[in-house]
Amino acid sequence: MPYMLLIVEPAGQRQERTEAEGRAVYDRMLRFADELKDKGLLMGVESLASQSTAARVTVRNGKATVLDGPFAEAKEMIGGFFLVDCATREEAVAIAERCPAAEWCTVEVRSLAPCYVS
Repeated sequence: MPYMLLIVEPAGQRQERTEAEGRAVYDRMLRFADELKDKGLLMGVESLASQSTAARVTVRNGKATVLDGPFAEAKEMIGGFFLVDCATREEAVAIAERCPAAEWCTVEVRSLAPCYVS
């Protein structure tokens, strides 16, 4: 069953790191992704740009509203994700526990399902 591991990081955390610190963190994440790939568990992985390049779109009564980032009210942002294929939720949680980002962020584990399934 596919599970998405969402990397939920404090907004602005990336700007607090030096370039060398940022590259070191990124390299750890790449090695973790390679481990998952080697085990045949990795379906997809991406890092997301900061909220400064993001947009939020809503459509109400046929009218679109676009809010450009960064989002002042946001205390956290989705920094990236791993899409993994696991037999159980417990296996996905165990992978999240090994994710380097869990040391400085929150890793949210979500199963994939149609939006009408709660």
